[in-house]
Amino acid sequence: MELQKLTNGHHKDFQHLEEGETPEREEFLPHKSDGGKPPQFTDFEGKTSFGMSVFNLSNAIMGSGILGLSYAMANTGIILFLILLTSIAVLSSYSVHLLLRSAGVVGIRAYEQLGKRAFGHPGKILAAVVITMHNIGGKLEFWVNSNLISKVQLFCIFFEWFLNGNYLIIIVSIFIILPLALMRQLGYLGYTSGFSLTCMVFFLISVIYKKFNIPCPFDGFTNHTAENISIDGECEAKYFTINQQTAYTVPILAFAFVCHPEVLPIYTELRNPTKRRMQAIANVSILGMFVMYLLTAIFGYLTFYLNTEAELLHTYSKVDPLDTLILCVRLAVLVAVTLTVPVVLFPIRRALLQLLFPDKPFHWLRHISIALCLLFVVNLLVIFVPNIRDIFGIIGATSAPSLIFILPGLFYIRIVSTEPMNSRPKIQAACFTALGFIFMSMSLTFIALDWVYGENRSGGGH
Repeated sequence: MELQKLTNGHHKDFQHLEEGETPEREEFLPHKSDGGKPPQFTDFEGKTSFGMSVFNLSNAIMGSGILGLSYAMANTGIILFLILLTSIAVLSSYSVHLLLRSAGVVGIRAYEQLGKRAFGHPGKILAAVVITMHNIGGKLEFWVNSNLISKVQLFCIFFEWFLNGNYLIIIVSIFIILPLALMRQLGYLGYTSGFSLTCMVFFLISVIYKKFNIPCPFDGFTNHTAENISIDGECEAKYFTINQQTAYTVPILAFAFVCHPEVLPIYTELRNPTKRRMQAIANVSILGMFVMYLLTAIFGYLTFYLNTEAELLHTYSKVDPLDTLILCVRLAVLVAVTLTVPVVLFPIRRALLQLLFPDKPFHWLRHISIALCLLFVVNLLVIFVPNIRDIFGIIGATSAPSLIFILPGLFYIRIVSTEPMNSRPKIQAACFTALGFIFMSMSLTFIALDWVYGENRSGGGH
């Protein structure tokens, strides 16, 4: 009854507790005050619509990882890429199911508290560290893409100092990211998330348009055109390809679908929250991003074929650095990824609050201080992480498997006690977790070998 009162009776799954087990309300929702006010992470419960939730979750999924998908297809082939992308999308949806099932059983809507429920305080720390590592990596997408604007001379011709990427980072951090990051609830960011997705739709339309306006091979362009050596088959689509760069493909795809740190916060603020409704939001978001990813990868790859580089917009710049449409696309991508930053900042701040101030009620000073510290740290990190493939390769090979495969599977096994270990759902969850460990080990091994023996690791820099 205690858990039912906590959730207004929305989740029937909350009734499934072990015999003799008492609901640990204060332990797992420690921000509940004595005055009966809602906990600091659930006081916006029931106010965010289905559509706004889809926008926020899609925005959390979407990022500048989309810029590397054409390169991934060039190093796997169309069919193998489609198989990998479909598999990751389906597994991501199943992972959300495991996460929601575990949260529903015990009435917890905080990823870190699920870790504590499953493995005690070390589990809570582990979950917080993985979320922080992943989302800081996601935030670095913005700083990497801030370099895109450095070539947009069209917009900055009268402000040469603005072309310095460091100045741009500081300005955007203070005047755009910080105000949005100070929002107390994630639901308020639904409108900016919708605008961010609109910018990426513009990017996709431009990629499709360019497919029919850029011939292959590239000789015959203006003197801006990069030198191009004719290679047999360079303008032929490959259906299956295995090479040294293929090692980066799966981590990039895995990272592209991670939205799990944002699932529970969005679930908390959802109007009429039920497990089925939240799962539908996740499925719609993943499906929408799947379509966008696939179309971008196909049309980007079919434009440049073997000449596709790790960052798609850089490839367009080698054709014509002053192409007005591509300059506008660069700005749109920069805006889109900038508006993603406040969304991914929310789970990091939540994780830090759970670790450092688990028994404290909401306070604006802590809320603002953590946001300022995070932005300051990321501003420092950008100088040392200039290569987009380093970001997606390493972070994708570690945090993404943990958030998609390992932790949701382990949470389900440890928390859902109503099912025996030899039941099909538990066996599936165990296999799911093992797949995550295998995937992480293989990805890190391949990337290390590529670093040691690879002759063309950059694949086209920025």
